[in-house]
Amino acid sequence: MTTTTPEQNVGETRGLPSLGPEGTRLLRLLDDTFEGWGVSAGARPMTMPPLLPAADLAKLDYYDNFPHQAVVAAPLDLERRATTPFDTTAGRFPSDALEPAALGLPSASCYAVYLDHRGTRVADDALVTICSWCFRRETHYEGMRRQLGFRMREVVAIGSREHAETHLADFTARIQAFAAALDLPLRKEAACDPFFDKGGSKAVLQRLTPVKYEFLYEDLAIASVNTHRNFFGDRCDITLASTGGPAFTSCVAFGLERWLSALTRRHGSWEAATRAVRDASQAVHDASRRVSAGASGAAGPVI
Repeated sequence: MTTTTPEQNVGETRGLPSLGPEGTRLLRLLDDTFEGWGVSAGARPMTMPPLLPAADLAKLDYYDNFPHQAVVAAPLDLERRATTPFDTTAGRFPSDALEPAALGLPSASCYAVYLDHRGTRVADDALVTICSWCFRRETHYEGMRRQLGFRMREVVAIGSREHAETHLADFTARIQAFAAALDLPLRKEAACDPFFDKGGSKAVLQRLTPVKYEFLYEDLAIASVNTHRNFFGDRCDITLASTGGPAFTSCVAFGLERWLSALTRRHGSWEAATRAVRDASQAVHDASRRVSAGASGAAGPVI
């Protein structure tokens, strides 16, 4: 049986591609791998809704920082539907046929985590891992590299400043070790993406000390590590049980379809990419056990 390439196996319509069995298996394998990293570090797996109240996202400056990416949803206005039917020529409902758009489709998984923890007190070392559908309006779409709808696995730290910073350092090492085992050359670059608080003093601080680093294969960012300091802790009233002050947060994000694109471009086929992921996961697992055994005299936690 001939092994198909992603281009032969993906149907794309305006940034909404599909995956066949081979691509689906590899996506699940990758997601299981990244989720396993989070769980082994102590993260609680959670499931978040695919839509969020637009009012909540607005309170996080989402529509100020990402107006070019924002996608919103609105139900049909049933009273106007009769006079403003579906436009078959344009392939859309006219805006007059819709109720106000009060729901937002977030561009990153972690927004739901901060909103879910709103008004709570947390330990200094809380971790959460989720995989959610995310949505971004782009100037153009391209296979699995750039999509309107895609899946993002994240591991989110909520707690002390030290915890948030250590989380990013640990996962940076994990990503780099995994990429080396995959023979997937990645470069780490500071990103100018204003993840939070586009204006004011925090924007100046972000230019001096980057808050986001991306891991790129060729020209494609497939993972990132992001620090938000206490921005989301403050906006969402997430406080530390130990001090009562606002929690610090950070997140590590994996664009799953982008990993598929990078791996198949590097290894040439679904079969070869899947084999590379399995071998790399085992190699990193074994290396972690050796390090843990050397540090403690017995086999310890693994990634």
